[in-house]
This record gives sequence, structure tokens and C-alpha cells, in this order.
Amino acid sequence: MIERVLAGLLVAGTVALAARRAHALSFGGAAAAVVVGSFAVGAGWAWGALLIAYFAASIALSRVRGAEKAQRTGDVVAKGGARDAIQVVANGGLFAAAATAAAALAPESAAAGTWTAAALGALAASAADTWATEIGSLASRPPRSILTWRPVPAGTSGGVNLIGMVAMVAGAAFVAYGARLLSIDSPILAVVLGGFVGAIADSVVGATLQDRRWCDTCQKSTERLIHACGTPTRHAGGITLVDNDLVNLIATFAGAAVAALLVYSTRSA
Repeated sequence: MIERVLAGLLVAGTVALAARRAHALSFGGAAAAVVVGSFAVGAGWAWGALLIAYFAASIALSRVRGAEKAQRTGDVVAKGGARDAIQVVANGGLFAAAATAAAALAPESAAAGTWTAAALGALAASAADTWATEIGSLASRPPRSILTWRPVPAGTSGGVNLIGMVAMVAGAAFVAYGARLLSIDSPILAVVLGGFVGAIADSVVGATLQDRRWCDTCQKSTERLIHACGTPTRHAGGITLVDNDLVNLIATFAGAAVAALLVYSTRSA
């Protein structure tokens, strides 16, 4: 494993550098990606390849009509463009940690299978949420609040639409079947369901607990501390310390927990 971690540093560093040059990662994001990628490769080459596939697909989707999506959501989302270190860890940290735990156990053990499901569930939740955001924000109609079903501006946390929910399932399935193709013992149904539940949890927590702000100048809701017009925004709901990165981390934990519990309960029955 130590040899793979060292090799992973080289592989992850190369991928992170390419992503940095493509403006997909900030400097801090690239550094975090090297750490997360090294642990994933340390768990096994297949784990590293799966993480790279997830990341490449996320970048590709973000570039589809990227300018149009930025125009629709730029006034709302707190972060856009290159991913920073916190975003990288929030989306991939639990996956790498659980994959490392699975690799440290005997492959045929029940515990290894549970940790494998947890790792895949975490990444599936992140993929489901990312795909839902990138594809759902292209819908012609505005999203609706997952709580009230009233229309909300594109980019609003907790906003969902049909195309986005279909994309959730597709993103989770991408991870589940991608793992199977890479010879990882992927429990397809558990991973897809874990990914979907994790993404739904992201929307629910985003709509209830995430910090919501208001621009008095533009009379618009936003997640930004400084609105696009330059006006400092004020707290308007949720919990101040709960930002989108924490919500994403909660989503990966939910995805990991659901997938792991399904596998554990199946094997215990």
C-alpha cells in the first residue's frame, strides 16, 4: 500500500496539475486533490481510476453550456469556477478514507464489503448531487423548493426539478457501474440508492439548515457574502456556519451510511 501511495502522489499530482491548468481547481484545490487521490490509489489502482473518472465527468458536465449556467446561477451560489480545497475534501475525502479502510481488511470479510459500500455510496452521493446541479440548471423552467414546491431561482440550495432528479440517479449509477467495470465489488442497488438518498439529503439540508442571505440593494436571495452588485448581504435564514461545503459533506455521509447499512443488513439477514 505504501508503494501505491507514493505512486499515487505522482499520478494524483499529474492529474491535479492538468486540472489546475484547465482552471478546474484552485491552487489549494489541486493540493487537496493530490492528498485525496494519493489515498485512493493507495487503496488500489481501481479506486484511483474511479476517482479520476468521477472528477473528469464532473469537469466535463460543468463545461456544458458553462457560460449560460454561470449567468443563471452566478448571483446565487457562493462559489463558482475552480474548486477549492474544502470543496475537494467535502466531496472526495470520505470516499478516500472509506476505500483505505476497505483495503486494510481481508477482501472476503464482511467488514471490507461494508466499507467498500460506504466508499462507493459517498462518491455516488457526490456524483448524484453534482450531476443534478450541472444538468438540472439547464432546464428551461426554474427549479422548485424540495420543501414547499414553490419556484426558486436557479442555483438555490434545496431547489430540484425532474431532469435534475433523473441526473441524480444517473450520477449514482455512473459510480456504481464504473466501480463494477473496474473490478471493485460494487453492490449496484445499494450504491445507487445511497447516492440518490445522499443527494436528496443535500437538498433537504440545503433548504433548511444552510445559511441563506439577502441583498437589500437587489432584493434577491443569495448564498454570497458579497452580492454580484457589490453589496454586503445579511443573514436571512438557516444557520450561519452551515455553508454549501458542509452540506456536501453531510450528503456524502448520508450516501455512505445508506449504502453501508443496506449491505450490512443484507449480509446479516
